[in-house]
Amino acid sequence: MSRVQLALRVSDLEGSIAFYSKLFGTEPAKRRPGYANFAIEEPPLKLVLLEGTPDQATAIDHLGVEVFDGAQVTAATDRLTEAGLITLTENDTSCCYAVQDKVWVRGPGDERWEVYVVKGDSDQYGTSAQTPPAADDERTCCETTAP
Repeated sequence: MSRVQLALRVSDLEGSIAFYSKLFGTEPAKRRPGYANFAIEEPPLKLVLLEGTPDQATAIDHLGVEVFDGAQVTAATDRLTEAGLITLTENDTSCCYAVQDKVWVRGPGDERWEVYVVKGDSDQYGTSAQTPPAADDERTCCETTAP
């Protein structure tokens, strides 16, 4: 089993949490400073909200496919590499307050996609910071310089 992930950078985190709680009829599965995620069963969706710049329109930060076992990440890495895509793997990385294994690819419009498994909870937003980036910082804990 897997589910699509949609990570949005939002200017009003609390307002967005309230809206998506009503839209999907569920509360966030995880809340941290500048961050919330929803594990929605129907439709199967992992919705991630990242605090962005005030007064800016909501924008897609990145897309993903959450899988539930590390072997699925390995299989996706092999499949994507064999298909000729440039991949970047990260193992035991702290991202979005979780320890994850993942593989990244970029789509033709430079959109970032990850296939990932959550291995456990983390107190860190990303691998190098205890807190999320400032609202005017366009980086994300899931920032990748490649592929």
